[in-house]
Amino acid sequence: MYKAILVGANFQNNNLIDYYMEELQNLAEACDIEVLYSITQAIDKITPNLYIGSGKVKEIKGFANNLDADLVIFNNELSGSQIRNLEEAIGTRVIDRTLLILDIFASRAKTKEAMLQVEIAQLEYMLPRLAGLTPSLNRQQGGIGSKGPGEKKIELDRRKIETDRSKLKNELEEIVKARKVQRKNRIKSKIKRVAVVGYTNAGKSTLVNALIDFTNKDIDKKVYTKNMLFATLETSTRHIVLDSNKEFLITDTVGFVSNLPHHLVESFKSTLEEIGEADLLLHVVDSSHEFHEKQIEITRNTLLEIGVHDVPMIYIYNKADLLHKPIYPSHNPHIVLSLKDEIDVALLLQKIEAELYKEDFIASLLIPFTEGDLVSYFNENTKVINQEYTNDGTLVTLELSPILVSKYSKYIVKK
Repeated sequence: MYKAILVGANFQNNNLIDYYMEELQNLAEACDIEVLYSITQAIDKITPNLYIGSGKVKEIKGFANNLDADLVIFNNELSGSQIRNLEEAIGTRVIDRTLLILDIFASRAKTKEAMLQVEIAQLEYMLPRLAGLTPSLNRQQGGIGSKGPGEKKIELDRRKIETDRSKLKNELEEIVKARKVQRKNRIKSKIKRVAVVGYTNAGKSTLVNALIDFTNKDIDKKVYTKNMLFATLETSTRHIVLDSNKEFLITDTVGFVSNLPHHLVESFKSTLEEIGEADLLLHVVDSSHEFHEKQIEITRNTLLEIGVHDVPMIYIYNKADLLHKPIYPSHNPHIVLSLKDEIDVALLLQKIEAELYKEDFIASLLIPFTEGDLVSYFNENTKVINQEYTNDGTLVTLELSPILVSKYSKYIVKK
């Protein structure tokens, strides 16, 4: 296990520096790194060769020697020459926040698509740093122990990286094409689609599992959950059927974090396209976190960065069971709940149904006795409110979507 010192440059006394450093520690721990000490420096501008002041670098060297640290992690993105100069000055390995996140993603990637996405992002990260990192590339290895370009003994020159990047992008494009065909088939089915978004470790996968538990109790359908940042990178889609016979597909997506590396966002855009094509977004918020409003802002900004606009959203203020005092959400529509509480989950499902099917309306249809199969269809696929038999056929009062209204308009009884 690596033992690390964390370093953060605080520009113009940013009052969120403690939050960012806490997040960096969580990221380090998610990568099985023991954090020995955390240090910050207030700066007005970047020092070109070391990023921070030379005096602070000497201080960091002292801590590294005294605490026997073998890694220094900067919360700020460093250039190749800055990493090289810092390593020479401190006498130990130096990485930045971006490389740490890339390494976490590399260790979590399980599918071929995720592996390709992460490896492309790693190459994009290394490309502009080649000149500065040349003397220390043997130490960098492209990561801090997980799968990546370094482990594959890649000759880290520009031409080789560009060739490999092009090859990986072509492989990824073939996978993306196949997934787009699957997505088109889902769209053709007209079934509603819901995407779960939010800050990493806010409870997105827990939400999906809570809905599965409540609606069909199928443990085989559950998605992976663990109390850690970026527990999974896989985009999982599940089918939810409500008591009203209405249904929707729910997709669990990768979580967001502040300053998510641009290369990583670009590489994962194909996966995140699911979000932009959803009928409804469920924005899961850890309401117990001191800076949950900041996390909401980060998630919203990341959605804008990947091109998600104007998709209806419900803010789900999760972990209400951990609150010590009431909160007053500033975003609507919203619901404050604990996903451990079945009553709360039932209320959430009602809210999702109301939002997804708000264009539905109640209609009465008179179905001739000769078309009894149609009555059975409505009972199996819609929410039937009342059903009675008349001299002319079966009078069914039910909720209909605009599509079904158009399709069965000849049966509607005008009032």
